[in-house]
Amino acid sequence: MKNILTTVFAAVFASLITLVAYTYFVDDNRVFQVDSTNEPAFVNYVAEPSSAMAPFDFTAAAEKVTPAVVHITSVQQTASASREMEQIPEFFRDFFGDRFQQSPGQQRPRMGSGSGVIISSDGYIVSNNHVIADADELTVVLTDNRSYTAQVIGTDPTTDLALIKIDDEDLPYLSFANSDEVKVGEWVMAAGNPLSYLNSTVTAGIVSAKGRSIGILRNEERTSIESFIQTDAAVNPGNSGGALVNVDGNLIGINTAIASQTGSYIGYSFAVPSNIAKKVVEDLKEYGTVQRGFLGVSIVGINPAVAKEFDLELNQGVLVQEVVEDGSAQEAGIEKGDIIVKVDEKKILRNSDLLSYIGRKRPGDQVMVTINRDGEEKTFDMTLKTRGGETKLVKAQRGEMFDQLGAEFTQLGEEQLDELAISGGVQVSKIYAGKLRQQGIRNGFIITRIANQPIRSLDDLSEALEQEQGGVLIEGIYPDSPDEKQFFGIGLN
Repeated sequence: MKNILTTVFAAVFASLITLVAYTYFVDDNRVFQVDSTNEPAFVNYVAEPSSAMAPFDFTAAAEKVTPAVVHITSVQQTASASREMEQIPEFFRDFFGDRFQQSPGQQRPRMGSGSGVIISSDGYIVSNNHVIADADELTVVLTDNRSYTAQVIGTDPTTDLALIKIDDEDLPYLSFANSDEVKVGEWVMAAGNPLSYLNSTVTAGIVSAKGRSIGILRNEERTSIESFIQTDAAVNPGNSGGALVNVDGNLIGINTAIASQTGSYIGYSFAVPSNIAKKVVEDLKEYGTVQRGFLGVSIVGINPAVAKEFDLELNQGVLVQEVVEDGSAQEAGIEKGDIIVKVDEKKILRNSDLLSYIGRKRPGDQVMVTINRDGEEKTFDMTLKTRGGETKLVKAQRGEMFDQLGAEFTQLGEEQLDELAISGGVQVSKIYAGKLRQQGIRNGFIITRIANQPIRSLDDLSEALEQEQGGVLIEGIYPDSPDEKQFFGIGLN
């Protein structure tokens, strides 16, 4: 009996010890990890996960964004398709999908697809220029499967952006956020339609870098603006023109390219910042063309190699290599060899900083440029000009008839007329879906006569088109073969 009581007492005592130990060591949801060695014990707290440490939740952002991201299908049916395709940078051919996979022997039409972002309730959509370039037909499909035929409002190859429009109201849309406030390491989400069939796809990542220039937007005038937001959010062919948003679902960029040797995502993607896109869109809506001011300088970014070659003491900023005669910089007093270190309050560390900032300005805008000259900083006030040396804004000739033709036109100057030995003409500066492309007319074509009437100005062109009904004969030349007259028959509504 005594042994039984002793056993019971021992069991009760052990239980009490266990209860006390549990109350002491496991309290307030804290777990203690005690070192079992003979060294003094170190106690580590393993806290319950807090909301601040939890992964970002993109569900609200995805619900907001996906209805405003559309699927764009382009169809090209013209006989000049192969020539026009050759002008698109090879970099984009894998990224844009199967549009570039046809063999020369296959018949038209050529088809491709991409993405776009609705930016107003009345149907304006921003996308990439290479998504809609050379298309004869554009179809936009929303996430609820509503389908529309889209009209091209304008394009800007300099930034690879385009503005198109569908006819409807009360559409879901995204607002532009301030991309200057985006920080490296910030969480972001990409939305688009990858691989032509994975509609309404979202992926997440972080901002890997800002102001990235990767040398894909090249043009003859060397005026391309590259200041991409680099992310590691997965982006694939078909995502082009889609949205890059922050955790609140606000638009901070337009997805444009990926770094890949295979054409598929391998780690990094690039988006045009929303501040650049917003300015381009506003210009295209208001003027029909982008209003861009220029400093009038040729520059090179400073790195260790450049600093050593030119014996520079600074390792940041941009070096002025040439100053354009009668340009804004020359008139203000900037000289070859100056180092631009600031524009207004914006520090200039590299080429992309300067190009991005000035790229948001229009002719006639005032800027304050700070340069370093022989170790001394100087500041100059200047008025930005066009490449032609003017400060006035130019509005593109638009109207129902011009929209039918599907083109933008430029009136030739005296110098160009003399070089071509012609008395007048209007040049096709940009060509979209429309009657001109359907007949095989390409960018650069110069219209000299319509129905045997001389065309010397944009007004002449507009008046000649308004007077004609049914079919009209267009006569003109290409600058590379001015002695060969070309004739095209165009049907007018």
